[in-house]
Amino acid sequence: MTVSHPSRLRVAIVGGGHGSLIGGAHQTAIRFDDQYQLVAGVVSSDPERALLGGRRMGIARPYRTVADMLAGERAHSDGAHVVAVMTPNDSHHHVCIDALEAGFHVICDKPLANSLRDALDIAACCQKTGRLLCVTYNYSGYPMVRQARSMIAEGLIGRPHLVDIRYAQGNLGTMVEGVPANLTPQLRWRLDPERGGASHLLLDVGTHAHHLAEYVTGMSFTSIFADTGAAVKGRQFADSAVIVGRIAGDVRATIHATKAATGAPNIFSITVHGDKGGVSWEQAQPNLLQFMQQDRPIQTYHRGVGELSALARHSIRTPMPHPEGFREAFANIYSDFAAVVSARRGGVEPNPLAITYPTALDGARGLAFVEACARSSQEGRWVDLAPVGSTA
Repeated sequence: MTVSHPSRLRVAIVGGGHGSLIGGAHQTAIRFDDQYQLVAGVVSSDPERALLGGRRMGIARPYRTVADMLAGERAHSDGAHVVAVMTPNDSHHHVCIDALEAGFHVICDKPLANSLRDALDIAACCQKTGRLLCVTYNYSGYPMVRQARSMIAEGLIGRPHLVDIRYAQGNLGTMVEGVPANLTPQLRWRLDPERGGASHLLLDVGTHAHHLAEYVTGMSFTSIFADTGAAVKGRQFADSAVIVGRIAGDVRATIHATKAATGAPNIFSITVHGDKGGVSWEQAQPNLLQFMQQDRPIQTYHRGVGELSALARHSIRTPMPHPEGFREAFANIYSDFAAVVSARRGGVEPNPLAITYPTALDGARGLAFVEACARSSQEGRWVDLAPVGSTA
């Protein structure tokens, strides 16, 4: 028997069982700031494995199926408030819809869905049910990414006019799909169009790049021209993309995304230039942010040192000189969502520093971006992106 903690949000997980690539990051984020209590879960699509796996993980109420869990938690006196979804892409839509309609708030791993239609359906369900949804675009949880957002919003680089993003991985640097036995279970479903979606590259890393650009600048893409294709000879799907875009206000943007950068660990960076200066951040050195001004030495902002914005300070948890990284950033998304859900439940205004977490509309904009890139590459032309909600 578990003891309920009234100050915590009770959370039920879907997915994240043995072998899950991202499940560990979600479960660490759940526990990181003691704002959640994990009470229930369905950790496998196989009912018996779900029950056994949940027990082995020490989950108080493991269930065989999602339907059983939603019904059981609704009926339980200490049932879950939030459902966290960490399953393959193809299940996100129906699990999110079922959870929202059952009265739960939702945290969903990215991408929100495999199609814009399904993502918009989820966003509409949030509106209909009045429930909140967060998408774990975790890079927006890094303190120095949030520092960059604050500096741009404060006008320190002037009017933005250039955005450059690079995202490079090397796990598809060879024809791994040619030997199915060598594929990891995670990569196998991701490369299956029925499960991982029609564009593995753009859904897996392209949506991260798109969201980071919009999060840091506070503005949305308006049009794109994309060249997507296979860098590895003989491959039948796109492993690389060069995307030229326009962001609101006629900001020029470029995104270089690839999974064929053999040897690349996980290279992710963003640079934004305006008419007064620029800022640059790299995940390889996540605790640093460079601030550039014409004819002046480059200034380096460090997490925990100097005059940082309130948003950046809100996101720091480890004292200097110790670094912070991927899991802390992931936890920031979870903690901000907990603050907003708890405020909603208590009938009070949330901490304004917590309301920058990625929403269902952010998730839908990512899918609009993916589908526009596919259309642009196929047709060899610029494609406009219809507005999808607000960046706020």
